[in-house]
Amino acid sequence: MNASRPDLVPDASLERDDMEALQREIAAAAAFEDDLEFDPAVLGDPLAASSSADDPPIVAGVDQSFLTNDAGDQDRALSAVVAMQGGEVIERVHAVTPLEIPYIPGLLSFREGAPILDALEELSVDPDLCLFDGSGRIHFRQAGIATHMGVVLDVPSIGVAKSLLCGSPREDVENLPEGRRVGIEANSRVDVADGTLLGYAVQTRQYDSPNRYINPLYVSPGHRVGPETAADVALALSTSYKLPEPVRLADSYADEAKRGLGE
Repeated sequence: MNASRPDLVPDASLERDDMEALQREIAAAAAFEDDLEFDPAVLGDPLAASSSADDPPIVAGVDQSFLTNDAGDQDRALSAVVAMQGGEVIERVHAVTPLEIPYIPGLLSFREGAPILDALEELSVDPDLCLFDGSGRIHFRQAGIATHMGVVLDVPSIGVAKSLLCGSPREDVENLPEGRRVGIEANSRVDVADGTLLGYAVQTRQYDSPNRYINPLYVSPGHRVGPETAADVALALSTSYKLPEPVRLADSYADEAKRGLGE
């Protein structure tokens, strides 16, 4: 995969104000509505996929791990990509890139974007959809890592985050039943009108017990995907685990690749 918008590739040398300005430009270029070349319903219906005249869509999951130097400081990011088609893994790639800035909430893509783009460039297949471990539109400037990467590559993308970066749930999200979704709307911390639907808290899995519960995922469109479809995809691709399978396998592969480097 090559950059469709090389002018928007993350540049860790920028000043913070310039990074934030670039994110606003990315958000303006993003499409937070469906523009897919396949019916997302096939992702949750193997029979529909097998009966289609077209090949099943290729879905790539992206996750990161970190490597440390002799002093114990994180100095490199390892980005792992797992491409799946019809529920089967068809390719795995990874890339390691030096970290050039510290972790700053809201600027994750400038810290981790380079290894992600390097890893995606190694893929021999072209994903029809990418799922990122991180935020999409649920972001202060509507440009989380899924949006940034999606716009740069012009690929449909979804952000799947384990915690809520910003915005407000429209109702309580504690102990939601499996399959439930709750809208996340913009508040004063987000560069868009209050009340704008940014994404959903999605309960992909839940314990069958009154004494413990699983927190929801925070799913939002990155680029060329609408919020409803993003939530539908997260549910459709979550099997026996909380994370959608492409992201879960990318997380596992990142750990495996890290061990292979002796870290």
